[in-house]
Amino acid sequence: MFERPDVGERAVIVHIDFSSHNESEDLGEFVELVRSAGVEAVDEVTGSRNQPSSRLFVGEGKLEEIRAAVQVNEADVVLFNHSLSPSQERNLERELKCRVLDRTGVILDIFAQRARTHEGKLQVELAQLEHMSTRLIRGWTHLERQKGGIGLRGPGETQLETDRRLLRGRIKAIHRRLDKVRRQRDQGRRARKRADIPTVSLVGYTNAGKSTLFNHITTASVYAADQLFATLDPTLRRLDLPDIGPVVMADTVGFIRHLPHKLVEAFRATLEETTEASLLLHVIDCADERRDENIEQVEDVLLEIGAHEVPVLQVYNKIDLLEDFQPRVDRNEDGLPVRVWVSAMTGAGIQMLFDAVVERLAEDVLQLSVLLGPHDGKLRALLHEAGSVIDEAYLDNGDAQVEVRLQSRDWHQLLSKAGMRADQVRYAENAGLK
Repeated sequence: MFERPDVGERAVIVHIDFSSHNESEDLGEFVELVRSAGVEAVDEVTGSRNQPSSRLFVGEGKLEEIRAAVQVNEADVVLFNHSLSPSQERNLERELKCRVLDRTGVILDIFAQRARTHEGKLQVELAQLEHMSTRLIRGWTHLERQKGGIGLRGPGETQLETDRRLLRGRIKAIHRRLDKVRRQRDQGRRARKRADIPTVSLVGYTNAGKSTLFNHITTASVYAADQLFATLDPTLRRLDLPDIGPVVMADTVGFIRHLPHKLVEAFRATLEETTEASLLLHVIDCADERRDENIEQVEDVLLEIGAHEVPVLQVYNKIDLLEDFQPRVDRNEDGLPVRVWVSAMTGAGIQMLFDAVVERLAEDVLQLSVLLGPHDGKLRALLHEAGSVIDEAYLDNGDAQVEVRLQSRDWHQLLSKAGMRADQVRYAENAGLK
């Protein structure tokens, strides 16, 4: 679609600190992004300004420095660790005589490389097209004229207008297909809800070790690498946990500082696995110097997608990178586990994590001792069928004293199936919550 230089593998990175901006981008993280995109960073140009130039983003002096770095290193592309407007990108390309990409463009390129499933590819294409739609003009300046000649006279349509129309049509088509995917996901989630199967969703900053942890817990073979955005497509696996039964574990895309809003929108179908979860495992790289900032960024994205009210268990991963650190579980004032320290690489603390997940999901588990007479045979059969009976003994009067352990919602469902109300149940002494 565009007549532009191809993206090469040698890049000059540009990072400017602005005194007028409260939150600056992290240069180290951007270097990791560039590495994840498979590009070799041959030089870094840094500087500071009060605020960006509206025309070139940088000043004339810094532009000369970037141009010199491109020529000396024979770079193919200049990557800005900032968001550039379409006109700034166009002006910079004209001045530097090479391809210019901003931070969003780099992230989109990584996403395009990583997407594996049909849905993931659709989501990436949607984000790319919406990003591209404002930048179409620079690729077709030589064709911005009305068609002419015999048989072609009349109002016509410029090549640019044609491309914009085609682009709008493609974006609408992708939206329709993603809506279909979203409906299918909703159907799957509703089926899990009807079957009362809890969902545990892994969230966290990119490269925190979510996929490695997911593989360790589920023995799946999800692609895991020391790269930003190694995982794009959500992966679901079924687990069986004691006292809980079947649980669906979901691995999701990692978050990042200032995640482009277009990506959040495009990946909403994927991120809905997070908003509908019973429990979030917030995986944190405990060895990262910017750990607290990363936690804050993840919480911001959870707020943006409406998942901030889902219960969270923090998983402090990579304790193998800390000196003489042993796995442990931190609890709140009510005794509930809120933080587990593990190493997904070595497996240290994984059993503690299992136990903590069970404890958090089993907050409403009931242990009851009920008296069932001959006329309560249906409830007794349902309890046995659900695997909730721990012990059973017959009394002299013909009643059965049944010890059961199950979740509160399951108990009320079984009562409903048996045609009984809660106030009709007879309890043995010392019955109730334990």
